[in-house]
Amino acid sequence: MNLETMRIELNEHVALIRLNRADKANALNRQMWRDLRTAFEWLDDTPEARVGVLAGEGRHFCSGIDLGMLMGVQAEIADDCEARKREKLRRLILELQDCVNSLEHCRKPVIAAVHGACVGGGLDIALAADFRFAAADAVFSVREIDVGMVADVGSLQRLPRVVGEGMARELALTGRDVAAEEALAMRLVNRVLPDAAVVLEAALESARLIAGKSPLAMRGCKEVLNYSRDHSVADGLNYVASWNAAMLISEDIQKAGMAILTGHAAQFRD
Repeated sequence: MNLETMRIELNEHVALIRLNRADKANALNRQMWRDLRTAFEWLDDTPEARVGVLAGEGRHFCSGIDLGMLMGVQAEIADDCEARKREKLRRLILELQDCVNSLEHCRKPVIAAVHGACVGGGLDIALAADFRFAAADAVFSVREIDVGMVADVGSLQRLPRVVGEGMARELALTGRDVAAEEALAMRLVNRVLPDAAVVLEAALESARLIAGKSPLAMRGCKEVLNYSRDHSVADGLNYVASWNAAMLISEDIQKAGMAILTGHAAQFRD
């Protein structure tokens, strides 16, 4: 794909999606929000792309919302009618939420490879990935409290489910920085690697491992995990029973079984 603020490479069924405003610390301007959604809709729609890795160009993963965009909101929503002005603001917030949600709504697994700053909107995006690897220099924070606003595109909803309620509240209310090793201890990230190059290669290696599995089962696993997170255990069990009643008897399960018997790697269709 040819996007203004991102670069995408597809190799061995793995799509590497890079935030590409390095001179602005990958701050999220209006175009980057839109490109983010376009990129993950592309990942969802492209059969040969089975897994996505999200990384940032330059020194940082993402420094959050572009302040120029933030300062321009008043002009963007201007209206003589106060109610219509507020309605425009609500629609803008919902649009940005939708851009972040595109990672979660994508049927393919997404791994975030984080280095440098991952703050504000950058953390919102990383939390919408399926899991995260971090370089030793990574720094995470819910920064919105420091600019006098409530985080509104995902951190307050996803962070408690990842690190627990108490820790999420501390981070949201203090806005303090969390270094990589502390992020690992609180389970915000799965691994900490020495630097940006190593963390990216680790994410790509994990993505290639996932890409070798049954694409049908992989997509189903993400679907059921997301559903089960938001519902009771009983609801989740009922949902996975319905999913497997529909999807279990597939050519993929036959190929996987044959691969185990023969000791050869299974070759799955996209």
